[in-house]
Amino acid sequence: MKTSVKVDESLMTDALQATGLTETDQVIELALKMLIQIKRQEAIKAFRGKLPWDGDLNNMRTDR
Repeated sequence: MKTSVKVDESLMTDALQATGLTETDQVIELALKMLIQIKRQEAIKAFRGKLPWDGDLNNMRTDR
């Protein structure tokens, strides 16, 4: 998809340097992927303490 966006120039420069990427479209795509990953992780956190689990944690530990 081709889209035109205005991005703060210093923000894009910092993002290019931080990621080592060379193209602005690569930075934008990476940023969108990371945003989606973060939002999915937030959604998973809603299940904390609400899912059943059967198992023996002591038996599963490997650092005994």
